[in-house]
Amino acid sequence: MCQNKKVDIEVDWDSPRVICIAESYNKFDLDTADILPINVELLRYRIYDENILYVEPENYQKVRISTSGIVRKSKLGKEKVERLQQTCSVNDHLNGISKETIALFKTLREKILALDEAIVEEAKAKYIAYKLATNFVDVVVKQYGLKIFLNVKSGKLNDPQKLARDLTKPKMIGHWGNGDYEVKLEKSDDLDAVFELVKQSYDLNK
Repeated sequence: MCQNKKVDIEVDWDSPRVICIAESYNKFDLDTADILPINVELLRYRIYDENILYVEPENYQKVRISTSGIVRKSKLGKEKVERLQQTCSVNDHLNGISKETIALFKTLREKILALDEAIVEEAKAKYIAYKLATNFVDVVVKQYGLKIFLNVKSGKLNDPQKLARDLTKPKMIGHWGNGDYEVKLEKSDDLDAVFELVKQSYDLNK
């Protein structure tokens, strides 16, 4: 579909995000999603009067299963195989990173997760996502600092210290995370100010 639409952005095909949206799920649905060897996100929707659509995550405990043995045959039917879904962990992102940056990330991570017990942390191939129904902040761990992407529309972020860069100006800059703003965090002195921007994104997306 992306090829047919000539989508002019880089797509990470190694870790597809699978989302099911339904009005309700029965026990068979939940059990099936639980044992599948890939991550499946279940969302429930409700339609209220005046055409209001409400979507929320289905509350169930996902059992994490390694996908290393889940393969598919190549088009030529040869022995060569490829993984259906690449798995990644937070520790993978921290390998080889400076101790200062790791400490900075862990402090920020603790503050983010303390915002809401429903927040889900999910390590992607290129970034670490924090989300409720949708990602509100994505963190890219670099050797000497963090790149933080805020899921906030251009012009909607209150940033008196001008810490964030608007990725839509002068034109959209390609990046892995979600949202229109990027913030760099390289020293602990800026942590509280940057976290206030993260909290704005959380408030707008909860």
